[in-house]
Amino acid sequence: MTAELQAMIERLPGLPGVYFFYTQHDDLVYIGKSIHIRKRVQQHFQGKDSKSRKIQRTVTRIACEPMGSELIALLYESDLIKRHQPLYNCAQRRTMDRFGLYIQHENGYKALRIVNNQERGDEIITFAGITEAKNTLYRLTEKYNLCPKINGLYKTRSACFHYQIKSCYGACIDQETPESYNQRVDTFLHAHRFERFTKLFEVEGRSSAEKGLVYIECGIYRGFGFCARETPGDQLIKHIRYRADNKDVRRILMRYLISG
Repeated sequence: MTAELQAMIERLPGLPGVYFFYTQHDDLVYIGKSIHIRKRVQQHFQGKDSKSRKIQRTVTRIACEPMGSELIALLYESDLIKRHQPLYNCAQRRTMDRFGLYIQHENGYKALRIVNNQERGDEIITFAGITEAKNTLYRLTEKYNLCPKINGLYKTRSACFHYQIKSCYGACIDQETPESYNQRVDTFLHAHRFERFTKLFEVEGRSSAEKGLVYIECGIYRGFGFCARETPGDQLIKHIRYRADNKDVRRILMRYLISG
């Protein structure tokens, strides 16, 4: 690594945002995001994998844009990759939603189940890998006091372990009625389905004087923006910079909703 490139890395902020790698001909070859830009960029130049080595051989200039929050950084990165199609962003350019979370019915109970994504169009959220899918389903099961046996996470002919620690109310052994159980599933679905969903998220801004905004209108992602912290509520929408809605940004927003 040249001294000039090392100096560029040292000047990068330790903040959430998006960063850009350019060649000596000023070709943009990679766009990334991180909650700590400087540390993440350092990892690229210390890595031993093939992509890291390509970056180390060809990158001569680094730029970045602090975004204030990881959510806006993710949305901005996704938008930029689709627009610029950088050479080393192969994985992000491809859509690899191999698994989906679907509603299935189990003896009258609404089960949240992970299945191979069949492009059915009625998935709640999609995932690139099974580990991410299972971790998300575990969190949802615990958050809404659902039954891991009904959700396909626990195989047994008797009560699930969550029933023994009183975080499952007994749907696994028919001690809770489907009507009662399904109310909690419906609560989850109502909070995380995008249809007719309108919400303006307020997140961290790029400085202490501002806040970030992300807007979903009637189930459609409209974009993000920034404004002063003291901006009146009825003026917030004016600061949204409109951007394209697509499956990838909806997945980012769904994960944010589920983790919140």
